[in-house]
Amino acid sequence: MSTMSLRLPESLHERARALAKLEGVSINQLIATALAEKVSALDTVAYLEARAKRGSRERFLDALAKAPNAPPLPGDELPDGVGR
Repeated sequence: MSTMSLRLPESLHERARALAKLEGVSINQLIATALAEKVSALDTVAYLEARAKRGSRERFLDALAKAPNAPPLPGDELPDGVGR
């Protein structure tokens, strides 16, 4: 584990201290968890963007054409006024 010095505005530090106390964790744990959540969100965006670049409308339409033209299963119906 490594150490990092972090400068925060006093108002943000006070808010972090209050949230950490409310959550029953240290400020260090609160910040580490918040950073992990942000990194995960950014990684997810990058992953989805990479996946989207591999897709094509033509392949999507080809796959869609293979689906049977049947009414939706019970519970899968669109609400009234949606998509019609």
